[in-house]
Formats: sequence, structure tokens, C-alpha cells
Amino acid sequence: MYRLLLCVCFALSFFAAAAQADNTDADQDKSQISAATAAWIEAFNARDAQRIASLYAPDAVFWGTISPTLRVTPAAVLEYFQSSVTRRPKLRMDLVDEHPRVFGDIAINTGAYTSREPRDEGEVVEASRFTFVYRREAGRWMIIEHHSSRVPGS
Repeated sequence: MYRLLLCVCFALSFFAAAAQADNTDADQDKSQISAATAAWIEAFNARDAQRIASLYAPDAVFWGTISPTLRVTPAAVLEYFQSSVTRRPKLRMDLVDEHPRVFGDIAINTGAYTSREPRDEGEVVEASRFTFVYRREAGRWMIIEHHSSRVPGS
């Protein structure tokens, strides 16, 4: 009876340790997704179109906030950001909210950001929402799907 009880205790502690390791991995993955999203915001605010585009996988699909065109090639993604840098050089983003979720090598981060753009008549502030879908590739989280739109009525 003592051996059976010892085996049960060992099994329970093993499963508890495994569950805790899974939670630690999930928390680490969520932190990496938050960091990948922060890297996008930083690259955007640096107005570095090449750096922004490098965060997207070659097969990424992207609906930009200010474009009716679906971008499905690396060149089209780069062109969108090059155009934005040229037309709106003072535009900056602030991350407001995010909800990263990880599903193995796929992750989704949904949230909101505020854009700020100083103009002659005063600063223009707009609320937008986003969804980034990431895929882990060679240890790096790459954007494979991006949708961004303004919040209606803001």
C-alpha cells in the first residue's frame, strides 16, 4: 500500500511539474508575441519601411488601415509602408491594448493603438484596432496576416 501511495504521489508531482512547464512556455510565447508587436510599433515610429516589412513572412497577407488594396507580396507590403513614410512622416503609433494568444507555432495578437499626427491645425488623434497573426519560423515570430482599421466613430 505504501508503494502504491508513493507511486501516486510521484505521478501527481510529475504531472503538476509538466503542467507548470507548459504554463511557463505559454507565458514566454505570449511575451514573445507582445515583443514582436512592440517591434512593429517601434519600426513604424522610426518610419523605417524596410524594417517594418522585414517583420512580415514572404507569404503574408496585409489589409492596411488607409488602403483599399490587399497586399499579398513582400514588394506590396514594402510599398505600402514606403508610401506611408513619404506621405505622413510625422505619424506615430501608441499601443493601447493587446491580447496575445498562442496556438503552437501560430499566434494571434488582437488589440488597439492610437495614431498621432501633428498638423498645422493641431494634432490629429485616431483610434484603430489590429489583428496580427504570427507564425514561428526558425525561432522567430513572423507576421503572416495583418488587418488594421479605424475604430468607427472615433
